[in-house]
Amino acid sequence: MSSTAAFYLLSTLGGYLVTSFLLLKYPTLLHQRKKQRFLSKHISHRGGAGENLENTMAAFQHAVTIGTDMLELDCHITKDEQVVVSHDENLKRSTGINVNISDLKYCELPPYLGKLDVSFQKACQCEGKDNRIPLLKEVFEAFPNTPINIDIKVNNNLLIKKVSELVKQYRREHITVWGNASYEIVEKCYKENSEIPILFSLQRVLLVLGLFFTGLLPFVPIREQFFEIPMPSIILKLKEPHTMSRSQKFLIWLSDILLMRKALFDHLTARGIQVSFCNDAFKEHSLPVQ
Repeated sequence: MSSTAAFYLLSTLGGYLVTSFLLLKYPTLLHQRKKQRFLSKHISHRGGAGENLENTMAAFQHAVTIGTDMLELDCHITKDEQVVVSHDENLKRSTGINVNISDLKYCELPPYLGKLDVSFQKACQCEGKDNRIPLLKEVFEAFPNTPINIDIKVNNNLLIKKVSELVKQYRREHITVWGNASYEIVEKCYKENSEIPILFSLQRVLLVLGLFFTGLLPFVPIREQFFEIPMPSIILKLKEPHTMSRSQKFLIWLSDILLMRKALFDHLTARGIQVSFCNDAFKEHSLPVQ
C-alpha cells in the first residue's frame, strides 16, 4: 500500500471514529429526540411478583399504592376472544391444571394457586387471596392514569388486534407500551397500531449492541422507544453457584460486561429512549432520563 493510500485510509478511519464518538455523546445533532410521553423509573414486573400473586388486581393495586411508575403485565386470549392478564399460556404452573388459556372461555378459567414460585428468584414464593385471572380491560378501568407495559405473549394476530382495540377504546396510546422478545410480534404490533410505543425485541437488542461496538449506532435511526433488558447476572440468582461450570460463569460475566454499558444507555436516553433493566423478581428499574 502506498503512503498516499495509507494516509487516506487513516484519515477516513480517523474521521469516522471522531464523528461516531461525537454523535454518540450528542446524538441530537443527527436525530430528533423522541418525545417522552411518560417517565418510568420503577416498573412493577407482573405487578410486583414476589409481593403478591403475579398479574392479579391485588398485585397491581399494591404496586400503584406504593408508588410504582409503571405496571408490567402479560396478555393472552381466551377461546371466547377475551384478553386476559396471565404470564403463561398453559396454566399448569399457576393453577395446577394442565390446560391452555386459548382452549377455554373466560368463565372457565381456573383460579391461581394460593402460592406460586417466583420465576426470577430462587426459593422464593408469592402468595395472596386474590387468585382470579383478570381481564386487561379491568386493569385499564382500575388504573386509567398509570402507564402500562404489555407483553404480548403469543404470536396471535387476533390477540394483537384486540389489545390495540382496548388501548384505543380507553384512550391509552400515550401511556401504553407493548411488544415482546420476538421480532415478528413487535413488527405486527407496530403494523397494527403505530401510535403505541414499542419495545425492543431480542433481535433488535442484539443489533443495537453490534452497532454500538462497531461505532455505527449513532448513524442509525431507531423506531423503538423502550429498551428493556434482564441483567445477565440474574441467572446467578436462579442457580447454585457451585453447580455452574467456569465457562458458564465466564459467559455470564462477559454478557454483563458487553450489555451493561453506561455509554450505550446514555446514548439511548439522550435520544429519548427509556432504558430499564430487570434485576430481581419484584421490579425493574429505569435509568434516570436526561
